[in-house]
Amino acid sequence: MDKRLEEKITEKIEEALANVHEVRQITKSLDKLAASSNQFQYGIIVGRLYNSFHYQSRRILKRDPTLEEFIEFVQMLHKRQDEILKKL
Repeated sequence: MDKRLEEKITEKIEEALANVHEVRQITKSLDKLAASSNQFQYGIIVGRLYNSFHYQSRRILKRDPTLEEFIEFVQMLHKRQDEILKKL
């Protein structure tokens, strides 16, 4: 993965972890999903990061991400999965 893209995605992961309160507020507003709120919160965070990955790929690289870059993105998420879940 391009180093600039990797740095930006890492920054976005840190930003998402710093703003977990926003995700909790969204989850609380959708009280019917409260039973599985950790899974729902994790899904919101992953969705935000996935969106950032695509947006930053287009902004930095001026193109859509390749399959290889997508796999590297998924690996980044996998490496930090426990950290993300612990913050929830």
